Amino acid sequence: MRCDHCLLEFPEREAVRAEVAGAPKVFCCAGCRGVFELIQGEGLGAYYDSRRWTEVGPQAAAALDLAAFREAVREGHGAAELDVAIDGIRCASCVWLNEKLLQRTPGVLSARVNYATHRARIRFDPAAVGLERVLGRIQAAGYQPKPWSDAEQLRARRAEAKDLLVRLGTALFLASQLMIYQAALYAGYFQGIDASTRRLMEWISLGLALPVVFYSGAPFLRATWRGLRHLRFNMDSLVVIGSLAALAYSVHGMLRGGEVYFDTAAMIPTLVLVGRYVEAAAKGRASEAVARLASLAPREARRLERGPGGRAERRSVPVAEIRPGDRIEVIPGERIPLDGVVREGASEVDESLVTGESRPVAKGAGAAVIGGTVNQHGALVVEVTRVGKDTVLAGIVRAVEEAQAQKPRIQAVADRVVGGFVPAMLVLAALTVAAWLARGAPVERALMTGISVVVIACPCALGLATPIAVLVSTGLASARGLLVKGGDVVERAGRATDVLLDKTGTVTRGRPALRALVPLDPSVGADEALALAAAVERRSEHHVGRAVAEAARALPAGAEPEAAGFRAVPGRGVIAQVGGAEVLVGNRALLAERGVALAPEADARARALEAHGDTVAFLARGGRALALVAVADPIREEAPAAIAALRALGLRVAIVSGDGRVTTGAVAAALGVEAVAEASPVEKREAVAARQRAGRRVLFAGDGINDAPALTQAEVGAAMGRGADVTMESADAVLVRDDLRLLPDLVRLSRRTYAVIRQNVFWAFFYNAVAIPLAMAGLLHPIVAAGAMAASSLFVVGNSARLRRAL
Repeated sequence: MRCDHCLLEFPEREAVRAEVAGAPKVFCCAGCRGVFELIQGEGLGAYYDSRRWTEVGPQAAAALDLAAFREAVREGHGAAELDVAIDGIRCASCVWLNEKLLQRTPGVLSARVNYATHRARIRFDPAAVGLERVLGRIQAAGYQPKPWSDAEQLRARRAEAKDLLVRLGTALFLASQLMIYQAALYAGYFQGIDASTRRLMEWISLGLALPVVFYSGAPFLRATWRGLRHLRFNMDSLVVIGSLAALAYSVHGMLRGGEVYFDTAAMIPTLVLVGRYVEAAAKGRASEAVARLASLAPREARRLERGPGGRAERRSVPVAEIRPGDRIEVIPGERIPLDGVVREGASEVDESLVTGESRPVAKGAGAAVIGGTVNQHGALVVEVTRVGKDTVLAGIVRAVEEAQAQKPRIQAVADRVVGGFVPAMLVLAALTVAAWLARGAPVERALMTGISVVVIACPCALGLATPIAVLVSTGLASARGLLVKGGDVVERAGRATDVLLDKTGTVTRGRPALRALVPLDPSVGADEALALAAAVERRSEHHVGRAVAEAARALPAGAEPEAAGFRAVPGRGVIAQVGGAEVLVGNRALLAERGVALAPEADARARALEAHGDTVAFLARGGRALALVAVADPIREEAPAAIAALRALGLRVAIVSGDGRVTTGAVAAALGVEAVAEASPVEKREAVAARQRAGRRVLFAGDGINDAPALTQAEVGAAMGRGADVTMESADAVLVRDDLRLLPDLVRLSRRTYAVIRQNVFWAFFYNAVAIPLAMAGLLHPIVAAGAMAASSLFVVGNSARLRRAL
């Protein structure tokens, strides 16, 4: 008897019988009966009509280690997200069943299962459904959830590549030996050869060919067997059918005294393996930047804890034990374990492998640091803000993996072609054999011609055309500090016609800086005035105060006097006592309130600066104005070059900002671009939509929460790497290096990638259009056909590898 759930054959005496939906069913065990009833009860009985299993038997449930799963849960925006590996997935219907069961679980917001990797990404509301319930639903269907491990997947990919290399090496060695004996046999056919010698060489050739076909070609055989059992054909089917046909014909010819073609049977899988191995190597190189990132985070951290008597103690603990809010110490030369904020110390940090920034970045109190970067000079005390899957490193790795899994529109066309191409080619090969036989050709000639059609038609190049190019381009982008979240983004960015830029934090630094300090009293120098202003502003939270205090850090130690009695006057400025005198920094209203006279020429100078978008404050002491301070958000040093590069690519550039007209207009004028000022988040989105209605394709770049609607509306949204979390989640690409010049790099790389994809697809179609008629005409021997097919795949891989020189 056969189990109605797991298809296992078992003796009748062990049957577990049940009536489900009015129909009698038999099962090998009570577990299978329970799973069957669950699936039917959920209304998912269609699963049994569409499943394609290559193995039978129930899956044994194992105990769940919930602690391991909890460590992998990422929380944010009112939902939790978890990646799990699902054991027991045997076909696409298993994927469908798991997705449906999870999606029908109250509290589960979404569930996606990747058939290739068996990874499930589940988003759920932890307030509505517990982790144990989510995992239990997977187990209830007869599958086993396990914590997802990037390291395990990396080891699996390396093991697969190693296995492929061993098979290829075996095939190349044996095939090279085989060709020696086949050359002797071919010479014997024309010049004569002793019968016993010929028979010996044929048996040796058969012995050399069999391991190549059945060991080296095992991956093709397994894939073909899985497909043929369910009347589905794939690219491997053509390789196997061509190889086995040549082998079978040669064995028949050997036994009947005819010619043998064992070299054809062996060289077909050998040449295809060459293409597969080069493809695997290209994938490995394309992912190496991401693999390096994944391995950057240290396994241990030095946590600061309160010991007896309140003393700070340092204890090395696994990174998994660190929680947000913990403080860790990082000494020079160490990698920073997790994302956080510097609370004590100053140093320079090498962020090159994460952001692509080649120069060390200065870090002091209040500066954000990224896990995996290297502390170079000074000791730092860092307060941890993100752990586990929430860190910048984990997000980059996750986003690149998703990008490589998503397909551009052109790939969907190629996939549909491949789906119908294989059976069509098998029919064409059969018709070719029949046509040659009908013309009176010898059986061997007709069969070899048919095999040539099968082998030459293998659409490997078409299947590789897009994935390889996307893998190379996303890997190259991530190494440069540009995170592209989808293969489809490559297509859309390359077709952009307009670029809209937010101003604050995108075109400008987003951190106001002291632009000018103009002494108004000849007895006070610029450094003295700056030191006096900084003493008063040191405790201010206003952006003018922060800019003055930052500029004063360049003064010699001890230059800044002590201030007392600090008082902030909202909307006007700050006041403090310095050396027994009242010192204030504020606007005209504060000067008037405190009885400080402002000379007309000083007021005129201030208004000239304000006309350029600067914020102006006045420094006064003892009732006399000493200096005026102009603060502005400086334009990024790289902004002019970035905008010039975008224009050189034929793109229209404009600024869309929520800031005032004067400030926005001054920045736009300095860069020579159009500007829209005082735009709300909704108006920013409408500015994008208006251009789209006019037939334009928009790339929008921003960094603030108010940019999220426009980023989502645009064909491509690019977020600055120092932007808000919601902004980076809304974006299609993230400039991790926080360098505006990455925008033209994105467009340039996308255009080049899409051009390579089009070249690859054209070559794949052109190759088949030319080669198939030649094979049908009998002008290509099967070995030549196999070599041409492998060469087409190598062309696609090599053409895609050229993208490494695109930036």
